[in-house]
Amino acid sequence: MTDVAAPARYDRPSARAFLGYAAVVVIILWSFAGAGFSIEKVISSPPRFADFLDRAFPPNLEPSVLARLGWKMLETLQIALAGAVIGVILSVPIALLAARDLIVGPWINQAVRTVLGFIRAVPDIAWALVFVVAVGLGPFAGMLAIAIDTIGFCGRFFADDMEAAEKGPAESLAATGARKLDVVACATIPAAMPAFISTSLYALEKAVRSSTILGLVGAGGIGIELKVGFDLFDYPTAMTVILMIAVVVIAIEHLSGWARIKIIGEQR
Repeated sequence: MTDVAAPARYDRPSARAFLGYAAVVVIILWSFAGAGFSIEKVISSPPRFADFLDRAFPPNLEPSVLARLGWKMLETLQIALAGAVIGVILSVPIALLAARDLIVGPWINQAVRTVLGFIRAVPDIAWALVFVVAVGLGPFAGMLAIAIDTIGFCGRFFADDMEAAEKGPAESLAATGARKLDVVACATIPAAMPAFISTSLYALEKAVRSSTILGLVGAGGIGIELKVGFDLFDYPTAMTVILMIAVVVIAIEHLSGWARIKIIGEQR
């Protein structure tokens, strides 16, 4: 038998690649420094966290508190559902303008994609602040913030879903002389519908998670109760809010996952 040397696990990087790797490492270290990373604080934090847990447990389970928080949680779900539904519905025509080679030219595609990118770049809590200024405090501002955030999310993914849809039915319909809008309505959208449903359910999950903190800026929901709990050092009530949010969000995620499998499985 002939001895064969094992191949090198990694290729030796070129000088340019080595400089690139070194630059990445320097940027990461610079980011840690700018973020105030401190080993000392990490080491000293467990006792403080343990003190918080000691003061927060047991959670406040008084019936009057649970009733008040329950109504706020229900309001949070209403904000999330209403905003997500409006956002998903409005995302469809916007996605038609953002999708390439469907009904409009590349200039409009790029302009709409840029607007969607701007919407996604602004955090949902910032949109909530904008709408609190525009329409006042309360859940309506939160609903509008969720709606605009959902448009940014679904508009982009709906456009990508239509671009990735099976081209055969659309090309066959176009060959018969059908208009672009008819081709999209009768071939492209039906082909992309399973992806639309999956994206919409993800958007609903995202909306529920986002809506739980919009109350911090006065946009309705249970977030204000969390803020008040910490501001008043009422940690048992704050812990009740945290646990309630966790239970509801996890339940929505499981329900969404079940619905995704059930609906998409039936369509296939």
